[in-house]
Amino acid sequence: MSSSTAVDGGSTSRKKHKRKLWASALFLLPAWLLLLIFFIGPILLTFYFAFTNLSLTGSEAQSTQFVGFSNFLNMFQDPNFRISVMKTVVYLLFSAIIGQQVLGFILALLMKEKNPAFRRVIGIIIIAGWVTPEIVVAFCWVAFLNDSGTLNALLQQVGLKPVAWLFTFPMASVIIANIWHGTAFSMLVFQAALDDVPKSIEEAAVVDGASRLQVLYKIVLPMIKGSVVTNMILVTLQTLGVFTLIYAMTGGGPGTSTQTLPIFMYNQAFVNYQLGYGTAISLILLLIGVLVSVLYLKSMKVKV
Repeated sequence: MSSSTAVDGGSTSRKKHKRKLWASALFLLPAWLLLLIFFIGPILLTFYFAFTNLSLTGSEAQSTQFVGFSNFLNMFQDPNFRISVMKTVVYLLFSAIIGQQVLGFILALLMKEKNPAFRRVIGIIIIAGWVTPEIVVAFCWVAFLNDSGTLNALLQQVGLKPVAWLFTFPMASVIIANIWHGTAFSMLVFQAALDDVPKSIEEAAVVDGASRLQVLYKIVLPMIKGSVVTNMILVTLQTLGVFTLIYAMTGGGPGTSTQTLPIFMYNQAFVNYQLGYGTAISLILLLIGVLVSVLYLKSMKVKV
């Protein structure tokens, strides 16, 4: 009787466990449906459209056909695509890696152990640029850099000739604007990481004869390596997808001087109406983001 009772009890327990699982799945069903419709579905459609001749005009708009790797072959043979890749690398290197990452770390380091009121005021000023929408940031910098803008007015006040910044130095202009807009995020990440570094370890290293630079490079940076990699990945992915700021400031020009991959993708998909080709470019952009992220993780010896 005891063994039979144990079997019945185990069967009842399993049935209750299954009912709980089904109940949990039922409650999660709306969330899964939303993910399927608005996230997984568009991703699958993107992969499909990248291998078609989908277009907004012409015969392709009425009869979309599967074309295999034709979009990708045409892309790699297109000189404008190669120019866009080069512009994207330059924009990413100076805007995200050198600009936001380095400047954000310097700002966080300078504010370390400062008066809380001072940190609060400076933080609010810097974060104000980060929370400002990209389109507003673009208009602010256009007003500052255009021919009759604030910067040229200041130059004329000191006897210097005005400069057509957006025409003469377009890439530098959009890089500086993006650094101004995004540096606050890096500063916040590094500020939180630096606050977690035990002060006693730094003081012990100084007592042992280590200089401030040695403490920074041999103690502080290794201890916040995870934050450095995480911030680098997030800032890189954000910068790779920047469209509004560049398009509103320069439109990708003059010529192709600021035509990064998002601008090139937009022009192909919505100016030339080649949606299939534009979607293929978006997959390449996604692949670049994945490869760069893995490269960061491997170079910093962080387990994937």
